[in-house]
Amino acid sequence: MPGHSHRTIVYIDGFNFYYGQVKGTPWKWIDPQALFGKVLGEQNNLVKVRYFTARVQPTPHDPDVNFRQDAYFRAIQAYCPLVEFHYGHFLRHKVSMENVSPPPSTVKVWKNEEKGSDVNMALHILNDAWLDAYDCAVIVSNDSDLADSLRLVKAQHKKLIGVITPGAPKRKTSKQLAVHADFIKPVRTWALESSQLPNPFPGSNIFKPTSW
Repeated sequence: MPGHSHRTIVYIDGFNFYYGQVKGTPWKWIDPQALFGKVLGEQNNLVKVRYFTARVQPTPHDPDVNFRQDAYFRAIQAYCPLVEFHYGHFLRHKVSMENVSPPPSTVKVWKNEEKGSDVNMALHILNDAWLDAYDCAVIVSNDSDLADSLRLVKAQHKKLIGVITPGAPKRKTSKQLAVHADFIKPVRTWALESSQLPNPFPGSNIFKPTSW
């Protein structure tokens, strides 16, 4: 009905959002609560923002990556009361991969993996539907592994589903997710630019990392 506002929970795939939307931009110090409030508009009343991520590990190439991430997470926790973090695991290990230009036939490389967030995200989308915690679930990801949880939400609970594809429109929305969506929205640059956390953070020693 006109003027009706849906109780909305936003589910953010943290790594998908970072690599798809803000890496290589000046907008990494993002306030997710403000951003998605602007992207979704007044018809969506945000009641919670669930942020799925993992603690990164420092590397010889980037020894301070964990400090930058920690500053960002602390700023969100201090400034964004609707945001709740859910942590998976970050793994970095050596693996043998087939060489495209042998010899040798294989080469050893570092493989970085974020484990658990897709499963955690699917479980919370379903559990919140069973608890009737939202009228509308908004998925900030392009991970097709989430499609079956969205199918079940639509089939069993008749909830509204929105999809926000990090990097759209340049990055195409997964067809497996789109088929279950009532609406699909991009994140525009103006919304990123106008949704930055304070820097420095008032009353604290939290600063936006200088390299950001």
